[in-house]
Amino acid sequence: MPKVYALNFRLAIFIVAASFLVLQTSQRCLAEEPNDPLTLIVMDPLAAPLSCPCVEGYAQRDYAVFGKHLETALGRKVKVIFGESLPTALEKANGKADIVIGKQSVVRADAKLAKRRMTAISQLTDLKGDTQQYGMIVVNKEDPAKVVADLAGYTIIFGPAEADEKHSAAIELLEAASVRIPVDRQKFDNACSDGACKVIDLGPKSKTAAVISSYAQPLLEGCGTIKKGDLRVVGKTAPVPFVTVFVADALDAPTRAKLATALIDAAVHPALLDALESLAGFIPMQTKSAVAKKK
Repeated sequence: MPKVYALNFRLAIFIVAASFLVLQTSQRCLAEEPNDPLTLIVMDPLAAPLSCPCVEGYAQRDYAVFGKHLETALGRKVKVIFGESLPTALEKANGKADIVIGKQSVVRADAKLAKRRMTAISQLTDLKGDTQQYGMIVVNKEDPAKVVADLAGYTIIFGPAEADEKHSAAIELLEAASVRIPVDRQKFDNACSDGACKVIDLGPKSKTAAVISSYAQPLLEGCGTIKKGDLRVVGKTAPVPFVTVFVADALDAPTRAKLATALIDAAVHPALLDALESLAGFIPMQTKSAVAKKK
């Protein structure tokens, strides 16, 4: 056989073999993909494992039911991991996070810290159909302050910087009332109960106020952390986004599309709405307004 023909023959054999290998690899990947579990990280402060069962029908969101809903819709296993922060949850999830649901400002901050590229796609409505929350500035019930402007010269205890309602939104409210904000601010890094209890413990003459989340007030009173009436609200911040669904930018487009449909479809499943303590399920991010509250 002439050398040129022998060379072409060997080249043809190589191309066929390579094509067969690529085809096998592609088929194997396609066969394995549906069996590859997705990881759902839940940081929602009203999720049952991250809250307390003190108030009946509140802050006991069952994300196991939501995980099953996603499994049915996506045709894949969904592993649900709970964590108060994304770095903590990532340790439990072996570094995997396909879907993250939690307080919007906190997820954004944590994703940046963890160097994870994620996109917000939907917001969860609460039992009133709202998707927002706000911060509340509270003082001791016997404190003389009545409005935000009265807090000039007070020590104000903020929440962590990543929690908009307890930090940036509260600063905007105070600045609008011409209350000077010290550069070195006191803050509590965990539960709203820390700041609330400190205000009570220091007494009405201490000139101390704290910023807490609106969703936390029922829990503070319901769990007996504070007695009803121990604190008085002197100001509320502008609303900020609350529980939001994020998806990893690395997740494939077909799965992202199925997920978006599954979130919208949640609205027609009463048992799922009950489990999530939600009036209307999830609202896509491009929707400008939440479901109207009942008057």
